[in-house]
Amino acid sequence: MTRKEFLKLTSMAAAAPVSGASGVRDSGGVRLQPDSAQPRHAFPTGVTAAVVEFIQSASFDRMPQKATAEAKRCLIDGFGVVLAGSTVRGSEIVREHITTIGCGQAQSTILGPQKASASAAQAALANAASGHAMDYDDTQLSSTPDRVFGLLTHPTVPVLAASLAVGERLGVSGRAFLEAFLTGFEVECKIAEAINPRHYVGGFHSTGTIGTFGAAASAAKLLKLTRPQSAHALGIAASMSSGLRVNFGSMTKPLHAGRAAENGVTAAELASRGFTAGDDGLDGEWGFFQVMGGGADLSRIVPALGKPFSIVDPGVSFKPYPCGSLGHPTMDAMLKLVTDHDVKPDRIARVRVRAGSNILNPLRYKTAKTELEAKFCLPFMMASIALKRRAGIREFTDEFVSSPPVQAMMSRVDTVFDQAIEARGFDKMRSIVEIDLADGRKLSQPSDERYRGGPERPFTREELHEKFTDCASLILSSDRIKRALDAIESVDQLKSIRDLTAALVQA
Repeated sequence: MTRKEFLKLTSMAAAAPVSGASGVRDSGGVRLQPDSAQPRHAFPTGVTAAVVEFIQSASFDRMPQKATAEAKRCLIDGFGVVLAGSTVRGSEIVREHITTIGCGQAQSTILGPQKASASAAQAALANAASGHAMDYDDTQLSSTPDRVFGLLTHPTVPVLAASLAVGERLGVSGRAFLEAFLTGFEVECKIAEAINPRHYVGGFHSTGTIGTFGAAASAAKLLKLTRPQSAHALGIAASMSSGLRVNFGSMTKPLHAGRAAENGVTAAELASRGFTAGDDGLDGEWGFFQVMGGGADLSRIVPALGKPFSIVDPGVSFKPYPCGSLGHPTMDAMLKLVTDHDVKPDRIARVRVRAGSNILNPLRYKTAKTELEAKFCLPFMMASIALKRRAGIREFTDEFVSSPPVQAMMSRVDTVFDQAIEARGFDKMRSIVEIDLADGRKLSQPSDERYRGGPERPFTREELHEKFTDCASLILSSDRIKRALDAIESVDQLKSIRDLTAALVQA
């Protein structure tokens, strides 16, 4: 991102009431002017106490039915991508690492091709890393133009992995598991909504950084931490939070989600034993919001936790493709062109993708050498659709990415910065796909802002089941898949969450 583009985004963020913006410099060293509506030294305060109170008071009985229904949909999607992601090499390396260090009792299940277990923190690490390995997990939605789509988190995986690992260790009911999941999910989403957008724009990966707090909140709920212990857990999490966008397109990006889950569990478990931290890890001049983001819009969190639950409004989107979500509407536009006009690959002379910096910068690879790079490479996304009219877990492989037809097709795809699209803002994933045919014809298709998997075009129950089945079939038999889906959809009726983990492994 150029300095000009960065300053434009930070000026958009300044339109919202942000505390603590004074004296902050952006990644290019440019001094950002404080919001004139704020006192010069106004720092976020009272946030940690608000989050602690929410963790303490959150109750399944008082959670909206819509929230629990959406939670089950997130679990179907989340467990599916964990199972599929456990088959890739990066996830295998993480499991090998856990086996090698071999510390802690085997308390919680590691989902994957072979039966395995580890300590709760290590199981959370393995399962969350698997859940993000294919970049197929759900996406938190932006609710206002200055909160850029893709800037927020992949909310389910860190809290799912933490809740499952700690819940299984404790043998809690499915109801308690779901309560903890929704608690952590809400804390994660509201923190992501509140922090100044420069947190992500400046290079932090929010799933890794903010996912740590969601995981800590879930674990704190299950461990029944006191108010002081919960505050200390958040303080510990604030110091353990990490993840940099430089690692997009590598095995380390999924590790961000894994470490978020592991660190959240570790923070809560340490606090349960009397380990201390600052009482206000999110607040003040040296708290997480100020240090990692240059301030926060407190109206998005202090009075807003659970009012409404973010899982309900604005909701989440489920991915139709296992890659960076910012490319999905563009992929659908390409699919529409090649199917509507029956475009054969050998008739394509050039493809152009016109988009703004919010899409072109994160999807940064001009050509992909590996499946991990392909997840952030628009030319590969277009090439896969052109050649196969699909781009699923069986296309995002090193073998397919490196094949001569794919490499040749990628060389025919150009990405073009479009100022008119840029000027429309970053709250939607806008692009235009243009195809030049060998016979001289030109085809054009704008992306649909009502993207598949989002609230305006949500996956049906059947589509979610289909995605889960496709993912889980890499590990589970058909009868086991049915058992797993039944267990997930009736999770609040399970006497023990261990019944769910048993349904998610092959007998």
